Amino acid sequence: MDHESPVYLHQLPVPGEDRYASLALVNTRFTVSHGRVDLLDGTEAAHLWLVRHGLLPDRVTLNGRQSGRLLALREALRTLFQARADGTRPPADALDTLNATLAAAPATPRLAWTADGPHRADVPDSGNPAAAALSQLAEDAADLLTGADAAQLTECAAQGCARWFLRSHGARRWCTTKCGNRVRAARAYAARKAGSPEKHLP
Repeated sequence: MDHESPVYLHQLPVPGEDRYASLALVNTRFTVSHGRVDLLDGTEAAHLWLVRHGLLPDRVTLNGRQSGRLLALREALRTLFQARADGTRPPADALDTLNATLAAAPATPRLAWTADGPHRADVPDSGNPAAAALSQLAEDAADLLTGADAAQLTECAAQGCARWFLRSHGARRWCTTKCGNRVRAARAYAARKAGSPEKHLP
């Protein structure tokens, strides 16, 4: 029997997720019409997400403690993204979580030289693949938060969405056209409702 994929697996791509795995991580928790979705709900789901994003070999297992660290990193990144967008100092525990994750499996710095010239080719710590995967996500987030793209980091303005994206232009407020259409439809409905004459009972 053919089972259809859940509707949230067909979500439109969110700008920036293709470039920053940390952004995709933060967006694993979101809301759809039938309620909240968590793509990391359970150790197996977290393992699958890491494998699909090329951060963990399929043969490597993930235990509950490591899955919990991934969830803790996600929530810390959400807090750090919010602080960056608000121009405020983040809580110390969020920063500590990111830094501890970076330190758990630091990559060995390397310089490679190809036909295009020199570039960084740091080698991830392979001794603990799960810790290395989380460390890569933390490094990715540090690059995003300190790089040129940080100014474009924005939370979707659609009520309840909670996804983050990189704004392609200053006026963009929604992570996808789907969210934008949902907000416009709600506004149009509210305007129609406000403009309709009240029915008076005889």
